[in-house]
Amino acid sequence: MSYKILIADDEPSIRELVRMALEEANLTEIIEAENGRDTIEKAARFQPSLILLDWMMPEMDGLSVCRTLKMQENTRNIPIIMLTAKSEESDIVLGLEMGAVDYITKPFSRKILIARVRAHLREQSEQSSAFEIRRGSLLINTEQHYCKLDGENIDLTFSEFEILSHFAKHPGRVYTRNQIIQRIKGDGYPVTERSVDVQIVNLRKKLGEWGIKNIETIRGIGYRMKQENWQ
Repeated sequence: MSYKILIADDEPSIRELVRMALEEANLTEIIEAENGRDTIEKAARFQPSLILLDWMMPEMDGLSVCRTLKMQENTRNIPIIMLTAKSEESDIVLGLEMGAVDYITKPFSRKILIARVRAHLREQSEQSSAFEIRRGSLLINTEQHYCKLDGENIDLTFSEFEILSHFAKHPGRVYTRNQIIQRIKGDGYPVTERSVDVQIVNLRKKLGEWGIKNIETIRGIGYRMKQENWQ
């Protein structure tokens, strides 16, 4: 499995040291940031598997970066390891309370750094897989609420995401428009059957050829996701 790791530190020598340690451990998809604002921008853009975050950085300190990332929908689930020279017990507690999953003080052991990184990547992978649905080249994560097709993010509305997730959980099963409304919105929700048709049209448009091929209209009944030999 491929992992992206974001190293956020204003000292080039520290970034290089961490990069070398990660590369020796065959963790080679690495992104670097040299200040707090750059870290937030790159975390949102690249969606790293894990962030190694220094506390004392220009423009925005590590604690503020951590707090900001945990408040944003698209970055709140990225694990953050504080990697800093601040080693007082109160500093460690504060870092963890801001949302960091771990705290490593400088100077650090390269072996311990890699062991901690691997442990959190493994935990992240296990948590993600429990919420993932794969249907061919389509990947849906119901916890982090994202959808990818051929590795590219697909921007879906809440209703589009819920319909697609439900179809993906039950490929081959046909649902009437009313059943789709009930399962997505609940009983008594004031939505017309026509609105379901609009959602399906939008899904097919956003998913392109994959959507046209795999989201089928069953004339006189409703819709289903085509059942293939997916595992």
